[in-house]
Amino acid sequence: MRRTWLIISVAVSLSLLLLFSLAFSFGRWERFGGSKVALITVEGVILDSKEVIEQLEKHRTNPTVKAIVLRINSPGGGVAPSQEIYEEILKTRTTNKKPIVTSMGSVAASGGYYIASATDVIMANPGTITGSIGVLLQVPNISGLMQKIGVKSVVVKSGQHKDLASPTREMTEAERQILQSMLDDVHGQFIDVVAKGRQLDRKKVEAIADGRIFSGREAQSIGLVDQLGNLQDAIERAGLLAGISGKPTVIEERKKGLFLIDLLRGSMSLFNMELPIYPSSTLSVNYLLW
Repeated sequence: MRRTWLIISVAVSLSLLLLFSLAFSFGRWERFGGSKVALITVEGVILDSKEVIEQLEKHRTNPTVKAIVLRINSPGGGVAPSQEIYEEILKTRTTNKKPIVTSMGSVAASGGYYIASATDVIMANPGTITGSIGVLLQVPNISGLMQKIGVKSVVVKSGQHKDLASPTREMTEAERQILQSMLDDVHGQFIDVVAKGRQLDRKKVEAIADGRIFSGREAQSIGLVDQLGNLQDAIERAGLLAGISGKPTVIEERKKGLFLIDLLRGSMSLFNMELPIYPSSTLSVNYLLW
């Protein structure tokens, strides 16, 4: 009899150990059911949308995930990746009916605010730096340096504007007008997104869309933020929107990539510096806090 109980005890212990090992090795307790809130972090300059979109797709199709919290600590970044993340958030909200709550960290400005405007609720700390609704294009001019060191540039082109904004010469007035027209269009897209997402009159958004920044408390007073609160408050709000009773269980994707590079990128974003992890073209249009 004692031997039988011993065998049963060993079998149960091994089963529990196996279960724990599987859960640990996959790093995903969410496989075992329940109603959960997924936490997705957008940190540093937005250079690429791939990782955030992959997480949104994963949680969108996971039946145990009932809501998502988007933790944003970013001064913005490239226009295209910001727009791609924005569209994926809308898809998650409309197609799968999963509420998404933004939790702003120290900074959620320009492109960071662009993607936040797609979520159901925006929450910020009173001292969060946000806003900066605008577009930035910087064109270097090294013609003076080239002249000093005796280097000349010879350009053969198929059309008048093929070398638009070349760094080896002064920009022409015609080129400036072309670039300004493009920036005005991209700026208008930003204004449209904010007006639609925040349900604000477009003229009201235009009046504050000159690149100025706001504290979280100021942003709340003009309708750019719904509520003041920290990350835990945002998680609780997401749980309520999803109808989760009690304290929500939070799941978070393990960070991909090199830790040191991610740490440097996050730190440098505070000084609006861009770590050159990926190749970039001469012209880069950004929703970026200056």
